[in-house]
Amino acid sequence: MTRAVAVRLGAFAGALALAFAAAFALGSAVDPVAAADPAPAADSHGGGGDGMSGMPSEEPADAHGAGHSEASAQPPGLAVSQSGYTLVPRNTFFQPGKAQTLAFTIQGPDGKPVTQYTKTHEKDLHLIVVRRDLSGFHHVHPTRSADGVWSIPFTFTAGGQWRIFTDFQPSALGKTLTLGADVNVSGLYIPVPLNEPASVYSVDGYDITLAGKPVAGKESSLTFSITKGGKPITDLQPYLGAFGHLVSLRGGDLAYLHTHPSMEAKAGMKGGPEIEFGTTFPTAGTYSLFLDFQHAGKVRTAEFTVNVTSDGTAIVPPSELPGAGEESPHGH
Repeated sequence: MTRAVAVRLGAFAGALALAFAAAFALGSAVDPVAAADPAPAADSHGGGGDGMSGMPSEEPADAHGAGHSEASAQPPGLAVSQSGYTLVPRNTFFQPGKAQTLAFTIQGPDGKPVTQYTKTHEKDLHLIVVRRDLSGFHHVHPTRSADGVWSIPFTFTAGGQWRIFTDFQPSALGKTLTLGADVNVSGLYIPVPLNEPASVYSVDGYDITLAGKPVAGKESSLTFSITKGGKPITDLQPYLGAFGHLVSLRGGDLAYLHTHPSMEAKAGMKGGPEIEFGTTFPTAGTYSLFLDFQHAGKVRTAEFTVNVTSDGTAIVPPSELPGAGEESPHGH
């Protein structure tokens, strides 16, 4: 071997070592488990406390910034592991259009499946399933076996990468957690574009109108009004201890916000037509909002796309737009 060849081979080996070192550093930086548990942050659902309801917890967190704010902490749902608890799917490969079993465990700090939970809004665990393009949203409640395995029959509607979120509170932990993991569904992937931002969504004859002024990094109030056939719905039924259930997902990384209205609802109570939520959007950006409500014994879901800015952009219902209610020149 000539000296020139040896020099070239040595240079190639050195470059290869540097490339491996860089790849290792990058992998460590983005690993979801390693990044899952930074300094203790505000509770995972809107400013510290009972994640779904926004009720205060014992931790010193404040939605307005007095403690850890959600704007400065990592939003929930981005990591598979937090506070010693890990979401472990039993299978991450599925077929579309076929009923299969979606199963997983929540592994505790001792490495064993968790079997003791504190109920949050009438359930030990809430499961959210949505495709990465934010289509195919499902909020379901699996059952748990004695050995800590959660399972539910589930049909993925289309191919692609899907995200599963588990929202729960272990009995041994004084706060709720939201852990997320991706699963893969075979078949042709045809992405579905987001709906354009709008203040009205219609489903099954119901018209749901959204109003509010969301501001990034601050607690914002959102109000949903529900009508059918032009008449306000005043007999909404309780669903998971409230008259509505709201999940917000940030476009791009699917950071997760999960809040309920402050008003609790018990069996026999009636609500509507308005449901108000207080929530904190951690950053400016585009969010998909999914509102579940129950009427006439059936749960329906309204979907909204909302642009959140740092200074607040009002969501104006059609009835409040300039010229609303004025008769057109053609009498329509």
